Order: sequence, then C-alpha cells, then structure tokens
Amino acid sequence: MRTNMKRIGIILFCFSVAVALSVVGNTWMAPRSEAWNAAADKAMVSSQTGDIKSRKAIKKGAKSRKNYKIALDAGHQRYANSGVEPVGPGSSTKKMKVAGGATGAATRTPEYKLTLKVAKKLKKALIAKGYQVYMVRNTNNVNISNKQRAVKANKSGSDIYIRIHADASASSGVRGASMLYPSPSNRYVKSLSKPSKKLSECILKSYCKKTGIQSRGLIKRDDLTGTNWSKIPVTLIEMGFLSNASEDRFMNRAANQEKMAEGIADGIDDYFGF
Repeated sequence: MRTNMKRIGIILFCFSVAVALSVVGNTWMAPRSEAWNAAADKAMVSSQTGDIKSRKAIKKGAKSRKNYKIALDAGHQRYANSGVEPVGPGSSTKKMKVAGGATGAATRTPEYKLTLKVAKKLKKALIAKGYQVYMVRNTNNVNISNKQRAVKANKSGSDIYIRIHADASASSGVRGASMLYPSPSNRYVKSLSKPSKKLSECILKSYCKKTGIQSRGLIKRDDLTGTNWSKIPVTLIEMGFLSNASEDRFMNRAANQEKMAEGIADGIDDYFGF
C-alpha cells in the first residue's frame, strides 16, 4: 500500500511539474512568437515590394523598338502635279500639290530619285534596329499630293512622320542640312510643335555627326502642306544642297547614303530614348 501511494505521489508530482513548465513555457514563448510574427510580416512586405519593383523594372525593360512605327515620305515624284490643294485643314490658302524638286548641280540627279534611295536605305536601317516602317511611296512613278502623303502617314498607325528632301539655292556656295518643323503658333498643328521640335533636334544632331555635313539648324515652317495635314509628330529633313556641286556629289554616293540613313535612324533612336 505504501508503495502504491508512493508511486501515485510521484505521478502527481511529475504531472504538476509538467503543467507548471507548460505555463511557464507558454508565457516565455509568447513574446518570441509576436516578434517572430512581426519579422515575418516585415519580410512579406519586403518581398511584395520587391515583386512590385521587379514588375516595374520588367515593364520598363519591355520598351521595344518593335512597338514603334515610322512613316517615311521620299519627297517629290517623277512628275510634278500643278494642281492645288489646301495648305492645311479648313484653309482657303492653296498650294501646288507636288513640286518638281531640285536637280543636282554636278550629277544632274533629280531630287525625287535621291530621296527615294535614301528612304529605302533608311527603311532597311530602321528594320534592322527592330522598328516597323511605313513607306508613303516605293517607286518614282506615282502621283501622291503632299496632303495625301500626310493622310497616308496618319492612317498607317505610325508614331512619327519623317519627310525626306534635299535643298537648293540660287547661290551654289550654300551648303548644309536643316530640319523644318511646325511652330507653336501653327494654326493647324500647334500641338505637334514641341514633339516635332524634339524629333528634329535628335535627327539633325545625329545626322550631321554621322555624315560630317554641317548643320544649318532648325527652321520653323508653317506653310508646308505635308506638315500641316499631319496628326503625328512630323519633321522635314533637308539633307544637303543639290545646288552645291560638292554636296551633290557627296549625297549621291551610295556609301554616303548609308551614312545619311544611319544618322537619321540613330536620331530616331534618340527621340524614343533607345
């Protein structure tokens, strides 16, 4: 009997100790559990924030040239069109639909041939970079007015519109490249002035650097039909003077046309931030 009572006493004692340790253990573990939960919550927030930043970085990195389309218009055409059209939407002022263009002083190359050669090389350079390209004309024997060219560019879904031309002057000594864009006071496309100016700056800087042709700067022009009918940022590049024998020869060399195209393409990269 004494042995049994002793055993029962030992069991009760062990049970009491176990209960006491459980209470103490729970009391001691509670603060640790709260701290652990707080740390876990912080880690989770940090992880979520990291995920958000990661997604933003991926989105930013997803910017791609393939998402942009460039409309190219090789200025002029084989035959001029002496008909007239409004210089801008709702305008009573009318201009010739398509002028004949300049002719090289030394090579006798007509402007419409030079512009298409450069436009085709530019298309190739842009596609190589990943851009989409829309060509207003692909041959010389067309009849597309300046207004129609702008409308085609608008309907093409392009992001910007590049008009490719060559200059001429009564003075054979004049040379250099310039960019023509609409002014902030243009009654037809004043909202396009700022982006068109930026586009012009980017292209002219890159073009002159690549070709070595001197810059004549940016010129505001509000009388250009092909510009005034545009609904997207637009610029007209005067690549050089065909009336200058030296510049005429330079622009009509195939190797130089490659440089001209690359210079314009690099400027487009700068405009879009690539």
